Amino acid sequence: MIVRKDHTGATLLVGQTDHSRLAGQFAAHWGNERFAPLEPYESMVRAAHFHDFGHLRYETAPIFNEATGETPSFREIPTDAKRLEEYQWCFDWFLAPDPYASFIANMHRTGLSRARYDSIIHPESKLRNKGSDVDAFVVRNEAARAKFLATQDWDPAQIRINYRLLQVWDLMSLYFSCQEPYEDYIEPVPTSYRDRDGEGVRMTLTPMGPNQVRIDPFPFDVNPCRFQLAGRRLSAATFASKDAFTRAYFQATVEVLDFELVGSPLRSGSRMDGGLVAAS
Repeated sequence: MIVRKDHTGATLLVGQTDHSRLAGQFAAHWGNERFAPLEPYESMVRAAHFHDFGHLRYETAPIFNEATGETPSFREIPTDAKRLEEYQWCFDWFLAPDPYASFIANMHRTGLSRARYDSIIHPESKLRNKGSDVDAFVVRNEAARAKFLATQDWDPAQIRINYRLLQVWDLMSLYFSCQEPYEDYIEPVPTSYRDRDGEGVRMTLTPMGPNQVRIDPFPFDVNPCRFQLAGRRLSAATFASKDAFTRAYFQATVEVLDFELVGSPLRSGSRMDGGLVAAS
């Protein structure tokens, strides 16, 4: 659960599943004359859209800290055996009908404890190994992936690029989910399936107005491109008891944040027709 507090004292709770859906929206629109279209499209959009659905059970009963009167944000939630079992369920059952999507989502989860496998220079990785249970989980899944990959005819270079792209979409979603937009960048962002590790571009994110952000270079198939993020709006940040928090959580109004992502101004002679930006 992503916990956002504002100056009024209210709280917006963004589920990891909602954050995950936003990443899936980015994936669904990825690709234009500058950025290679996804290969395979359906599996990668599915992997992005559902990569964090291992948090689904948690969101039915979020933790409440009696000492602080708050529910903890996602980086503060213990990664215990129960949580690891829920992550495993996401790959082994929820995404199992699509082995490629399951493989990429599994790689994403273990990579969070391995500094995203050094795929991102900026922002710096903030989730790392949290103990022996997590380490055993990572080692077990890495071994299982290697064994499974040996039975497939998948291109390892393509898998690496697709893993890197999922990190980009995950970080973009966190950018919008955790706070109001601010000046930042993600690097390196691959533009081609021929890119090697470390190759790619610096993608800058610059707020331009209420809920509008300029992205340069622009990676989507429509310019501007519009996205939505759902969250639960609570009137307070702290609660007197778990019962009070639980009641507020389930009674909360679902709020939908609309974002417009724009590229650089169009060149003379360019047009926008709901598809690719085409230059004459």
